[in-house]
Amino acid sequence: MSDTKKLAIIATKGSLDWAYPPFILSTTAAALGYETHIFFTFYGLQVLKKDLNLQVTPLGNPGMPMPMGMDKWFPVIGTALPGMQSMMSMMMKQKMRSKGVASIEELRDLAIESEVQMTACQMTVDLFDFQPSDLIDGIEYGGAATFCEFAGESDICLYM
Repeated sequence: MSDTKKLAIIATKGSLDWAYPPFILSTTAAALGYETHIFFTFYGLQVLKKDLNLQVTPLGNPGMPMPMGMDKWFPVIGTALPGMQSMMSMMMKQKMRSKGVASIEELRDLAIESEVQMTACQMTVDLFDFQPSDLIDGIEYGGAATFCEFAGESDICLYM
């Protein structure tokens, strides 16, 4: 039996803010010597697309700090206005760049370099009519049983 610790992550979200945790946690764990596996299913598959246009949505996310104190004076319904999601996403990306936060593309590349095993859920690929050419290179395709085999032996299993 191996002494190597294992981290298993199930990534189910495809928004900008939910794309960060699986990559940050997996690359950190890999740097600490963990064998790491991320299973991307349903909307989480979006973060494996070659051409990313991830958005952050303030709607339904009361914990999201709004610029210019908007969370104090801007009604929640206002976040549903046409173009608001794109504007908020652009502002979030600019803020992240200004603070030196790595992009999702950079974190994905780091995950590949760090030998984080990334599996695209084959059922979801089929369900949403993805083609392998839509997704980045360096990933595997498999079902829940593939992931469960690893997760069943992991020290830590996270659902995101």
